[in-house]
Amino acid sequence: METIFVGLDVSKDETAICVRTSSGAIVSSFKVATDPQAIQGSLKRWHDTLNCVVLETGRMTNWLYSELKARGLPVVCVDARQAHAVLSQMHNKTDENDAALLSELARTGFYREVMVKSRVAQHRRALLKARQAALKTRINLENTIRGLLASFGVRLPKQISGYEQRIEAILVDYPALTSILLPLMKLRTQALSQAAKLSGEVNRQARADITCRRLMTIPGVGVISALTFVATVDAPDRFKKSRSGGAYAGLTSRRYQSGQIDIGGRISHRGDTLLRTVLYEAANSLLCRAKSGKGVELQTWARTLKARTSHKKAVVALARKLAVLMHAIWKKGTEFETKVA
Repeated sequence: METIFVGLDVSKDETAICVRTSSGAIVSSFKVATDPQAIQGSLKRWHDTLNCVVLETGRMTNWLYSELKARGLPVVCVDARQAHAVLSQMHNKTDENDAALLSELARTGFYREVMVKSRVAQHRRALLKARQAALKTRINLENTIRGLLASFGVRLPKQISGYEQRIEAILVDYPALTSILLPLMKLRTQALSQAAKLSGEVNRQARADITCRRLMTIPGVGVISALTFVATVDAPDRFKKSRSGGAYAGLTSRRYQSGQIDIGGRISHRGDTLLRTVLYEAANSLLCRAKSGKGVELQTWARTLKARTSHKKAVVALARKLAVLMHAIWKKGTEFETKVA
């Protein structure tokens, strides 16, 4: 019997499935509900000859990949950007055609497998994003309040400390705004309360993880930075070299070379935005706030670079160096030492 290759084009409600033989012939093409049990059942007749099942990255990929893998299917996850380069060659874009091309990728092996994060890493990522959402809600509410007050020509008093005290002082002079601002202030208080709870859980998980504690020995790297790095990278062995950590976070410069043209551009911004953000914040903290002592070599190196270029470029370069350093410490199982810098 011929070996079977399968492509899955996953959507929220239905998944298009294309079954192809090793010679390239399409055996079957159909749709089933986006459910691991339903997908496994639809492929049961080819179970003995099934060689590879390909699906691309997406919102439901982590869950579907883990469930299908647990059911014994040879699942492979590929980068959606790479898959798009192939799928865009199809004249008519349909779910069935996408599944057919994904099955062709499975047959030819013309893909790069993407590592799917573990359940623990997924839970940590969800926690970090929930905390970020709560903090953004608070910022959006404060900006809304400031904008509403500006439309009445009212500014927040600078001589009064405390945000709530400033709003109360304004309401004394402008009681007509009470019915507008008080509901927003209650929402802000709730957002702060929930953000505090989520931050406490982040702190608890980071303190309980030995890898996070080792990473936090690096100057500038705190609870959020350490847990975000561990949750995003998930497994240190996925990179052969620690220097790949900077590229994974999108902190290395892009390059365009063709014939006589050779242009070095800005950083790629590829990879996870949350990880890149916390690395930048950690680097900025190390450059601007860290005192002399542990990690002074890193700070001196960044300040020298800042004198030759600019503050932002120095922070980005330091953030890339921190990513490399964090991966090296994680892989070796050691703590930060001055000589590492």
